[in-house]
Amino acid sequence: MKRFKRAEDIHVGTIGYGGAFNMGAQHLREMQKAGMTPRAVAEIDPARREAAKKDFPNIEVYPSASEMLRKSDVHLVAIITPHHTHAKLALQCLKAGRHVVCEKPMAITTAECDVMIAAAKHGGLVLSTYHNRHWDGNILRAVEVIRSGAIGQVYRIEAHMGGWARPRDWWRSSKTISGGILYDWGVHLLEYSLQVMEARIVEVGGFAHTGYWAPQTPYKNDTNEDEAFAVVRFDNGSWLTLCVTSLDANPKEDHGILEITGTEGSYVMDHGTWKTVRYNSDGHRVVTSGKNPPSEGWRFYQNIADHLVKGVPLVITPEWARRPIHILDLACRSAKKGRALPAKYG
Repeated sequence: MKRFKRAEDIHVGTIGYGGAFNMGAQHLREMQKAGMTPRAVAEIDPARREAAKKDFPNIEVYPSASEMLRKSDVHLVAIITPHHTHAKLALQCLKAGRHVVCEKPMAITTAECDVMIAAAKHGGLVLSTYHNRHWDGNILRAVEVIRSGAIGQVYRIEAHMGGWARPRDWWRSSKTISGGILYDWGVHLLEYSLQVMEARIVEVGGFAHTGYWAPQTPYKNDTNEDEAFAVVRFDNGSWLTLCVTSLDANPKEDHGILEITGTEGSYVMDHGTWKTVRYNSDGHRVVTSGKNPPSEGWRFYQNIADHLVKGVPLVITPEWARRPIHILDLACRSAKKGRALPAKYG
């Protein structure tokens, strides 16, 4: 892999500058904060190309990824497009000799991830996924507490999100485009969980309820599941569950988004708060709680820049980013087959 002398020598761009969450600007600003130089944006919407030029007056804008790759001198491309396009666009960029960061999820299937990883290795290029939440304050603190032994040996993690609500009328509600209800926040919850559960994945079981909301959405038979549930078994006997729902009228709000259970207590993690639940030597239940530290998501692109300049090890490797996708892929296939499926990648 070619090294750069300075971070500012790394010219960066995005494919996609859509208005939702203004992620194009977020990526370019974080790249810029890490010392890299914003250079180009490819975006099919003329209005969003104009927005990019206002945000970054010297930026080059192109109506297609093909034209940007042909005419610009970008070295690193962030792909910020609907989930089902990630693999195709990443392969296009890698074949053009560009380093690639995909918005999460990396792709929809394990097979897509495998092809992307092979292409990156063949070209000696960086391939990563924008798991900036790897450095969220809630998981940073959780990992610190759990590794200190405060709740004993972890044997179960329950990850959950959602409630009772009709899905929004956008592409994230389409099963074909998004991958399904588990693929948006579910991939974050799995990435959090896999930082805590340091064991090899053995098998994944999946369950899903579909059809309740579909008649009320634009996508009809292609609408995401109403609720999907995955169970992951690890080789040390521990397990992980993931539930994302739009059909639960009684969500377990007191259980946070992650409840991590160990032999000596439980750690409940939410977006802004945490609590531990333990029993003392007198047999009394003790609850301790507090606020999570701030996010350090800027470290994602700092790590990318340091990897390209100094050879610092990549934190979010493509193999790491493939793990949650493998779980989601197996869960979806398992729900159709009605049985658990063995894992290829642990």
